[in-house]
Amino acid sequence: MYTFLIVLILIASILMVLAVLVQNPKSGMASNFGASNQVMGVRQTADFLEKFTWGAAVVVLVLSLLSTIFVGGKLQEAGKSGVASDLEMLSAPATEQAVEMPQAELPAATETPAQN
Repeated sequence: MYTFLIVLILIASILMVLAVLVQNPKSGMASNFGASNQVMGVRQTADFLEKFTWGAAVVVLVLSLLSTIFVGGKLQEAGKSGVASDLEMLSAPATEQAVEMPQAELPAATETPAQN
């Protein structure tokens, strides 16, 4: 379910980005060129794109909250099992085991014949 929600979030995000890129700028130098489009009936398209953008933002927000709820339950279960195993390990009686350290072998001392 979590993976399905993530895929839906990605699709809604891509659609929202596309809707924002299609919209006409409301201010700045490019808005002077777009004024003629609003006179010729494109205003309804701008309203639709603005409502679509807000709708996509709400969808992303709601899906993000839902995915957090689903992943939160999994993390709590994993956290509880991890804490339980840690407590079990700590409460177990400690046993000392002798650890043998490897000893390095020293080479035998070789005597060299005395040079006279």
